Amino acid sequence: MTYESIEGGRVPIKAWTVGVPIEDKARQQLIETAQLSTIVWPYLAVMPDVHWGNGSTVGSVVPTKGAIVPACVGVDLGCGMIALKTSLKSNALGDDARGIYNAIERAVPHGRTDDGGANDRGAWRTVPESVTDRWALSPFALAERYGILQEKHKWLATGREITQLGTLGTGNHFIEVCLDEADNVWLMLHSGSRGIGNRIGSHFITSAKRRCEGEGIPLPNADLAWLVEGTPEFDDYVEALSWAQDYARANRQAMMYLVGQAVMLAAQTFFTVKGHAVECHHNYVSRENHFGEDLYITRKGAVSAREGELGIIPGAMGRKSFIVRGKGNADSFHTCSHGAGRIMSRGAAKKTITLEQHAKDTTGVVCRQDKEVLDESPQAYKDLSAVMSAQSELVEVVHELSAVLCVKG
Repeated sequence: MTYESIEGGRVPIKAWTVGVPIEDKARQQLIETAQLSTIVWPYLAVMPDVHWGNGSTVGSVVPTKGAIVPACVGVDLGCGMIALKTSLKSNALGDDARGIYNAIERAVPHGRTDDGGANDRGAWRTVPESVTDRWALSPFALAERYGILQEKHKWLATGREITQLGTLGTGNHFIEVCLDEADNVWLMLHSGSRGIGNRIGSHFITSAKRRCEGEGIPLPNADLAWLVEGTPEFDDYVEALSWAQDYARANRQAMMYLVGQAVMLAAQTFFTVKGHAVECHHNYVSRENHFGEDLYITRKGAVSAREGELGIIPGAMGRKSFIVRGKGNADSFHTCSHGAGRIMSRGAAKKTITLEQHAKDTTGVVCRQDKEVLDESPQAYKDLSAVMSAQSELVEVVHELSAVLCVKG
């Protein structure tokens, strides 16, 4: 097996990080999580894109018995990817992808407004009902479920939950048009459950802290407080988390429809979808059986990679990405990385990376080249080729995608 062992925890830590650096802060977070031997079993699995995160590491798999650690799930609940292969070839995009880039920017609300607020006026109502009726997750059904949640939990209501559906958000969320090795055009995007997912995640992280503090449970880090199966708080969290994960998937589906319409309008052509869209969460909880035990598997910055299962591993801004097929590696809890993983904090990236370096690293890709995206520049991320090499036992590459344009949140 090509994993490394990280010492210091009460349960083992298996890290698929051969040839990929782990920052000291992330290593310490992993050791702290591995101290939770009361609920974590049988060990932590660490993906090669691992890096420090708020509350717990991004790029890790935390299996628990009878409990969930909300901070190990995070606050961008259900964040993930969707990609689809179109019938178009590169010549359909024309000589200048700027027109398509502009059309996507107009079609999908993203980033921030002039006053610094989130651009969150959702466009999902422009998606025809004939399309949403084919979705496994209708926006209207989600809204009805959310109304039930609001009746039970008055703190949920912000007035912006459903209106944000069909919006990209900020940070590392993005939309790309890519080409594969056979010159096929792909559409790909990355986003999650937006503001309401953050609100749900933050609420239950606080709730877990209060519970552990009230019961005098010693913790290596207060963020690693957990909720116990069978309690009202646990049931409420699972219910809200399930809704947020479904919301995130519907959000991506709505945006993908809007992106497709924008591409066809700008390129003045029609396309069909080849095969099924590839979809995957990478911030979520799933009830699964491993090593003969029913466990709650928390993947924070990690993707399910069961045998034959397709997934998406994006690279840094404007760089290569991969469509992969899982190998069903039992030791990794059937999991792979969710991307390249940060090697610099956002603050360090903005201080270190110059606009000239960013422009050089994104040559040939239509994308933003201003100081506000330097924290997302390629130099801020690990070498994806090294990440892929470290997880060769977990996935195989099906398609290699090269970005033509990248719209950042």
